[in-house]
Amino acid sequence: MELSVLNMKGEQTGKKVALSDAIFGIEPNNHAIYLDVKQYLANQRQGTHKSKQRSEIAGSTRKLGRQKGGGGARPGDIKSPVRVGGGRIFGPVPRSYDFKLNKKVKQLARKSALSLRASQEQILVLDNLSFEAAKTKQMVELLANLKISDKKALIILPCQNNFVLLSARNLQKAKVVTANELNTYIIMNSNVLVLTEEALKAVEGTFNA
Repeated sequence: MELSVLNMKGEQTGKKVALSDAIFGIEPNNHAIYLDVKQYLANQRQGTHKSKQRSEIAGSTRKLGRQKGGGGARPGDIKSPVRVGGGRIFGPVPRSYDFKLNKKVKQLARKSALSLRASQEQILVLDNLSFEAAKTKQMVELLANLKISDKKALIILPCQNNFVLLSARNLQKAKVVTANELNTYIIMNSNVLVLTEEALKAVEGTFNA
């Protein structure tokens, strides 16, 4: 697949770039995408939830009634889960939600996500992307020039650029990452990918390694 290269004004530069079929042209595997996104979201969970069990509640352990003549089963202590203020039965305890996912599955998921965006024509390639200062106004103008102001844009750079990063920080629909930070979740959580030519080479180099 070939894409036209644009400048920061959204104009055609006359150049074209070819996307690697091994990365942007495979048949998307939806289940691999699901598993990778599920693992990413699971890793965001702290798992620090906790409720007190019966043995952790402060209170007396004395029996609450006489042994005979109560008309029913003898009640337990005041910490019984069936009583107000008692412990919780099978309550949450600290745990990790992490689960193992094979490296090849994660690689397939990310290639599938990129191929999906390519098949939907949701990838834009710029010849260059650099700002002289960190100004949100510049990023707003760039998105307007590319006609993607109303879409969730994922801007991919070959390396860290603080001016571009800080210019997008206050925009809800724009996110800036470097090529080595790409993951399935942020690709699927965006509507359009914006890459520079150098970032495209970095992405292809990462996935071909």
